[in-house]
Amino acid sequence: MAAGLSFDATVGRLKAARSGAGLSAVSVFAVRIAAAGFAYAAQVLMVRLMGGTEYGIFATVWVWMTILGHTATLGLSQGACRFLPAAEARGHRAEMRGFLAGGAAASMAGGLAVSLIGLVALRAEGHLLAGPYGVPIVIGALVLPLLAFQDYLEGVARSRNWAVLAIAPPYLLRQGLMMAAMVVAVLAGAPAKASVALACMLLATGIAVTVQGGLLLVRLGPPLLRGERRYRWREWMTACLPIAAVELAAAAFAFVDVLVLGLLMPPAAVGLYFAATRIQQLVILVHYAASAATAQRFTAAKAQGDMAGLDNLVRDQARWVLGATALVGAGTVIAAPLLLGLFGPEFRESLPVLTVLVVGSVGASLFGPGEDLLTMLGGEKLCAGITVAMLGLGAVLCFALVPWLGLIGAALAMACVTILRAAAMAVGARAIHGIATPAFSQVFARRTGR
Repeated sequence: MAAGLSFDATVGRLKAARSGAGLSAVSVFAVRIAAAGFAYAAQVLMVRLMGGTEYGIFATVWVWMTILGHTATLGLSQGACRFLPAAEARGHRAEMRGFLAGGAAASMAGGLAVSLIGLVALRAEGHLLAGPYGVPIVIGALVLPLLAFQDYLEGVARSRNWAVLAIAPPYLLRQGLMMAAMVVAVLAGAPAKASVALACMLLATGIAVTVQGGLLLVRLGPPLLRGERRYRWREWMTACLPIAAVELAAAAFAFVDVLVLGLLMPPAAVGLYFAATRIQQLVILVHYAASAATAQRFTAAKAQGDMAGLDNLVRDQARWVLGATALVGAGTVIAAPLLLGLFGPEFRESLPVLTVLVVGSVGASLFGPGEDLLTMLGGEKLCAGITVAMLGLGAVLCFALVPWLGLIGAALAMACVTILRAAAMAVGARAIHGIATPAFSQVFARRTGR
């Protein structure tokens, strides 16, 4: 009888987890679709207002701020999804309080340190701050600590399965405020320049961080926030620093093509390519939505010893992401002439670039959530190594292909390494955790009788 009750309880937990993950993923996807719409409108607005050259300057500076801001959390944002659910499953409330307080302080301090070090280094270099990038870089350095802190808040909200609270402020509220602030600034007589756009982003980010932090404190509540705090810095940082390396490499990997183009081609060309990558975000957000909804559930399932539930979560995510990515990718390519044309007639030249990037995203989705398993369950050092290797390969291919093929060369390079990276993550997850992540693995298993 007891065994039967235990089996029923396990089945019930499994169904609840899968149902909750599905609803959370749909919520994340809906918010990110809305956010992508805001972001797209904001990019179109800035191109129309600023022109290709100033937009290219803005894009280059924003890419650097995004990369450094994600890394400045020292991996504690992703660490929140790994350590907080595990501590809660074991009833270790003091550790949760310690991680919440210590992570917030460390993320903000990390952002400030990266900004100061970067400005000192650029001042010593002498030329970049004196050119057209100078003022935008200084304003971007003010935004960076806020980006780092908001990234940490997002990780904490994700760890509690509050998907909408995690992503609506940074991806919906911030974008909307930035767009409104830019319109007001230009109507008030401010020049439509990259520096003004970044100042608007500074204002929008500050408001969004304040709103998200306040709501998160209310939802966490006094019972969790007040009481003894226990800090396990050695354990946390042993895992989080490699995750930070993964974050840095992954962020650089996501933008290495834009960075190389910034070195090899004029700002107007960078703007053409960057516009295509912004539309590609419609496809990438499918994986983001699934990861935001399920990554922390992987940790909780393992902490509870529910390996069957973990295997089913992985299988469901792999299938859902592949189907949704293919569907969204096809729709994006079909709508691309219209979407690109809104930036300006010359941006339709980016259609082949966008098509190649979308193919790369769909190809990567074939291999499932290998990266999530490595960062959440153990294997973050391997994950970092794979990403760094693919980053290096992507940079080499971009430097080789861009002088020969131009913008399409950068797109081909990134599509290839994106697929290779996903495949390597799947192999690593299978080797360490014994879980087959590719969406097609279950089909092959049934055919072979395994």
